[in-house]
Amino acid sequence: MGQGPLRGIRVVELAGIGPGPFACMLLADLGADVIRVARRGAQVLPGNALNRGRPALAADLKNPRDLQRVRTLADRADVLIEGYRPGVTERLGLGPDELTTRNPRLVYARMTGWGQQGPLAQRAGHDINYLGLTGALHAIGEAGGKPIPPLNLVADFGGGALYCVVGILSALLERAGSGRGQVVDVAMVDGAASLMAMTYGMFSEGVWADERGANALDGGAPFYGTYACSDGKYVAVGSLEPQFYAALGATLGVELPDQQDRSTWPALRKTLTETFAQHPRDHWAEVFAGVDACVTPVMSLTEAATGVHLAARGTLVQTGERTEPAAAPRFSRTPGRHGAPPDEPDELPAEVLSDWGIDPGQWPTT
Repeated sequence: MGQGPLRGIRVVELAGIGPGPFACMLLADLGADVIRVARRGAQVLPGNALNRGRPALAADLKNPRDLQRVRTLADRADVLIEGYRPGVTERLGLGPDELTTRNPRLVYARMTGWGQQGPLAQRAGHDINYLGLTGALHAIGEAGGKPIPPLNLVADFGGGALYCVVGILSALLERAGSGRGQVVDVAMVDGAASLMAMTYGMFSEGVWADERGANALDGGAPFYGTYACSDGKYVAVGSLEPQFYAALGATLGVELPDQQDRSTWPALRKTLTETFAQHPRDHWAEVFAGVDACVTPVMSLTEAATGVHLAARGTLVQTGERTEPAAAPRFSRTPGRHGAPPDEPDELPAEVLSDWGIDPGQWPTT
């Protein structure tokens, strides 16, 4: 049984890719007892941090014995998470109606790109597609350039996995009073749209232009962007507020124009570009180290773990030769855990079955 604030919460994960495993990694990091039900014969990369910290049961969901095993786990679970297209688990005999009838306290979380209903519900998609329909992708990129996908952080992991965890925890909190579980419909397109709340608010107020690279937070403002240094590396400048903007100018030793006068922005960008290009990145990191100007170095994946602040906090940890993020957030009394590397899908150990209240002798074997 795990440690952390979710200690004692049991989760069945019908394994998928990307946001589903990420959500389950977060729950496991926070102490939930997660069992990953993975396709029999599936290969697991030891370095895949998304699958860490939980045992994996090999299963063929079209096999009656394996189906009964999953139902047995679901009968004892607090949460089940699936990421198949709408209707798939129903056809398998693992749909929410069946499983919540067997276990009325079950929180059944369904995470898809497009949601359980709507014209695109049965269509395939990826982070870039969900962002495309919400307006988010249109807003990301340089002025005059094409939209730039922000990795798969926004729709998959932000709008999908994080909203899935929020939905699950909300349903568990509500269950404490009602005694009943419920179905949580998590759509990445919904979550991505929700993440755009501030942007849509500013757009509605007429203070956000519906074009790339023309606004304060999309690189349009010269005091919120990245600048190349003499060594080809970059610094990130986020001097939005007046006091930080003033500190930027004072530290660089240049006189900056009125921050809100957009007519001066092209000249300001030229000044900042030329100034930062005079020295290497680490020079500027040292210059701004003790200054509240919101100027930081842009670290590579290789460099990030050894940066002073992240190293001091242990934000990134070394597991063998791999770099992985530590459990987040942090708790004063019930700290989370950094799970072990993922197991190959196989039989569940007897101690795991016992922890779930299952007599190993009664575990379906035929």
